[in-house]
Amino acid sequence: MEKYCPQEIEKKWQTQWDKDGIYTTVDNVPDKKKYYVLEMFPYPSGNLHMGHVRNYSIGDVLARFKKMQGFNVLHPMGFDAFGMPAENAAIKHGVKPADWTYDNMDNMIRQQKQMGLSYDWNRLVQTCHPDYYRWTQYLFEVFYKKGLAYRKKATANWCDSCKTVLANEQVIEGRCWRCDSPVVKKDLTQWFLKITDYADTLLKDLDKLPGWPNRVKTMQDNWIGRSEGAEIIFEIPDFAEQVTVYTTRPDTAFGISYMVLAAEHPLVDKLIKGRNDESLIRSFIERVHNQSELDRTSDKSEKEGVFTGAYAINPFNGEKFPIWIANYVLFEYGTGAVMGVPTHDSRDWMFAGKYKLGKKIVITDAENQLTLDRMTDAYVDDGILVNSGEFTGMNNRKAIPAMIDWLEKNGCGKRRINYRLRDWLISRQRYWGAPIPVIYCEKCGTVLVPEKDLPVKLPEDVKFDPGVVSPLAHSEAFVNCTCPQCGGPAKRETDTMDTFICSSWYYMRYADAKNTKAPFDRALVNSWLPVDQYIGGIEHAILHLLYSRFFTKVLKDAGLVDFDEPFTNLLTQGMVIKDGSKMSKSIGNVVSPEEIIGKYGADTARLFILFAAPPERDLEWSDQGVEGAWRFLNRIWRIVLHFSTEIKENKQTDISLLTVKEKELRRILHVTIKKVTEDIAERSNFNTAISSIMELVNAFYAARDESLQAGLINETATDLLLLLAPFSPHITEELWQKLGKSDSIHKAAWPVYDVEATIADEVEIVVQLNGKVREKITVASQITADELKKQALELPRIKELTEGKTIIKTICVPKKLVNIVVK
Repeated sequence: MEKYCPQEIEKKWQTQWDKDGIYTTVDNVPDKKKYYVLEMFPYPSGNLHMGHVRNYSIGDVLARFKKMQGFNVLHPMGFDAFGMPAENAAIKHGVKPADWTYDNMDNMIRQQKQMGLSYDWNRLVQTCHPDYYRWTQYLFEVFYKKGLAYRKKATANWCDSCKTVLANEQVIEGRCWRCDSPVVKKDLTQWFLKITDYADTLLKDLDKLPGWPNRVKTMQDNWIGRSEGAEIIFEIPDFAEQVTVYTTRPDTAFGISYMVLAAEHPLVDKLIKGRNDESLIRSFIERVHNQSELDRTSDKSEKEGVFTGAYAINPFNGEKFPIWIANYVLFEYGTGAVMGVPTHDSRDWMFAGKYKLGKKIVITDAENQLTLDRMTDAYVDDGILVNSGEFTGMNNRKAIPAMIDWLEKNGCGKRRINYRLRDWLISRQRYWGAPIPVIYCEKCGTVLVPEKDLPVKLPEDVKFDPGVVSPLAHSEAFVNCTCPQCGGPAKRETDTMDTFICSSWYYMRYADAKNTKAPFDRALVNSWLPVDQYIGGIEHAILHLLYSRFFTKVLKDAGLVDFDEPFTNLLTQGMVIKDGSKMSKSIGNVVSPEEIIGKYGADTARLFILFAAPPERDLEWSDQGVEGAWRFLNRIWRIVLHFSTEIKENKQTDISLLTVKEKELRRILHVTIKKVTEDIAERSNFNTAISSIMELVNAFYAARDESLQAGLINETATDLLLLLAPFSPHITEELWQKLGKSDSIHKAAWPVYDVEATIADEVEIVVQLNGKVREKITVASQITADELKKQALELPRIKELTEGKTIIKTICVPKKLVNIVVK
């Protein structure tokens, strides 16, 4: 028998598929429903890793499966090609970022083709190509014209290693999301997108996404952070000023004993000016300003503060209380001011205890047992208001709307909905990104680059010296330009856009990747989008997925698309881990995909990575598991070629002539078709689908020495290859052709199971006595409950065990068990 040689087979078929263009997608096929499956596109780091292999294998199975089911499938690929690593390579190796990036993309495309992935490469998207970022700039201008892009001076997260600012979402536990360096604060004039205008819609429309994991929706819900409460206005009489506080707990207002301002609050300067300890306070403010957001807000961080010397007045009772500055309040959240109620907030309790500030109970338990001398922490449960003026005696939850009504009636505050979400900071002081298409003119102010002049291309004459901030600023030819409105001298914006801008709309470009007149044709994008199945890591739950939802909603409001959510279904695959840790070059536990493909072939690599764990769980790498997948493919190779003569006869199964053993083999076949179909289509349980195929192969081997009907052999082998084709495309294509089948297996129709064939003639039933298994019995599968009980009670072993006992009842579970309850 010819030996299974994956290296020869896989290269041959990859070349043939490419030549035949079998994965080229045609738009708008009238008699087919569309199916758009997409894996998150990679950054072109240079080489694929096993996480890529897992992600792409999942998507490829779905794409091939849907195509065989008769759908018109869109399955594209591209590269998120702007970003810091290319610039770092330019600094380290003296190469141009473009050269480094395009070389890496070429290598990764070669590796993706090695895997036999069914991408339509005619739709390749590379975000660093001017043909793409021209439209990224165009979309920025759409946002600007809708009042959703603006520039302001703000305190920004600064990564000194990357020499650029970061959005809040890109700071992970106080460190840069990309290089893991500590993040500090820096005041810069930056560009923002008003994602906060869509906060409520982004939150509400999570209900439109039943196909998303609840975990991802919860993460977005928490990040948007909607809360309902009140704004309370406090007078500062000595300074003729007011300060506004947002709180979700106005019911505790009678317990205020101090107020805290953020170090960055604009009132701070006025309150401390001229004080004897002004320099000490300013030193504290500077130290707090440079602390990371995580350090300032973490429950584990020490809460520090200084007294401003100023006092505010509580509008509810006229009491005067001190105003402090503390490190745990952020100016970006709420109003930058917080009322301190130590008895009913644990953080306030700690702060008040540290600085000897007053405490007053205003909510007590039902028994009114709370006293300050017995309290060791704040009382944060619901209860009855005390020491709260006219609201005393009310349930605190019912008091909240009543107290807000009082604020509004007396002009001291109002109802307000607040969000944790902040506007998206998109400016980056780097070269390798899409230039922001804005010109600054002394006469005309801020002017958009005219659409006809897009793209604003990246210049060649830039410096990549270590430590250079904003390399574009060093290119005089880029910076100096003419104002498109008045024709006078002007300057270009030298910041580039956050790379998450590029990835927030790329999935739309695939629908019309070659369009030179617009980002995409509206009819085409509406015919393909939204994406039916999106696949990627859970780490993108906030950044990429939230931004993409925002972009889609803005583009719908701008009339560019008809849909308002980009991804109908989302699958978040787990990591690939080895020796208990995520595969990482720094740890030294990386397994190269090319190494596995070189030794075992791409089909084995794909099969193992899909079989080893459910897709949403982390996958533990196993060399033995890879070897097992290789052995399984060899078993398929041998069994199919063993029956090649019978299969080539291409006969149909004569059901009327099947023996008992043949009926059982055919039953297992059709049960497998049903299971694999449902596992892929409904549950994305690729591991259990493969397990079912393995059981079918075992049954085929067990029956190979029988005188099997040629039609049944043909049916079993043909359907076996069809079921395996999405998982291991090369070996199935080779065997398909060896068996004399016409055209590609990947153009063949997915097998349909015969319902009647899945029903067993006989089933094995467990017989229990008081819940313990005592016997087993084989009966007709269609046996009635009464007949089953009768046969169970007639069994010699059961008669013996029930002799002299009273049978209380007999419980029947059809096709599974009989439980006889005796006393």
